[in-house]
Amino acid sequence: MLALAGLVAGCAWGGHNGTRLLPADRGAAVMYVALGDSTVEGVGASSPERNYVSRVYARLRSVYPDARLANLGVGGATSAHVLVRQLDRAIALGPHLVTLSIGPNDITGRVSVETYEKNLETILGRLTYGTTAVVVANLIPDLGVTPRFNGSRERATVAARTVRFNDALARRARAHGVQLVDLYAASQREVPLRPELIGSDGYHPSDAGYARWAELLWEGVEARIVSQ
Repeated sequence: MLALAGLVAGCAWGGHNGTRLLPADRGAAVMYVALGDSTVEGVGASSPERNYVSRVYARLRSVYPDARLANLGVGGATSAHVLVRQLDRAIALGPHLVTLSIGPNDITGRVSVETYEKNLETILGRLTYGTTAVVVANLIPDLGVTPRFNGSRERATVAARTVRFNDALARRARAHGVQLVDLYAASQREVPLRPELIGSDGYHPSDAGYARWAELLWEGVEARIVSQ
């Protein structure tokens, strides 16, 4: 039992069913790597400290003071970009925690859902077998409720594709034990009632939107932290 406790404290494995957990040791130098697109980079935030990744990192440091962050998100990234340009870098960092937010550029760029799912399978498979990281991914928010698409001729198409892409993401997440955060339902409920969640470009989150995103993502991260 002592050996098992040491294993859980020392790495990101744990749980009764092989569920990956973050270390019990609050002194661990937890490495957090963020993968994805412009929302990961923080487009729309008034400063880098106000994007959702930085906010999640601040919460992480309240638990693990020595935690470190590598934000690899790039505006315009698709699932293929994450696969080719971000994934190797992430694995080389030896992460304990990875967050993944990807899909809107695949949707608007007319990438097929089959290609998206294939890319996700490779990304999540390599994170599963190439690291011990807890992986937290979010469903794609409903793009149709943003001012960019609300009322446009593309709205129905974009909304339908978002559902299909989220179905694919959910399948791959379940297959690889990924902690899934439902930003889709939250965006449908909240954005029409709180337009301040969307930034001035009518598409990306505002500071308030990123704060809400971080709250939801943190719930997913917190579910994988070993309690003391």
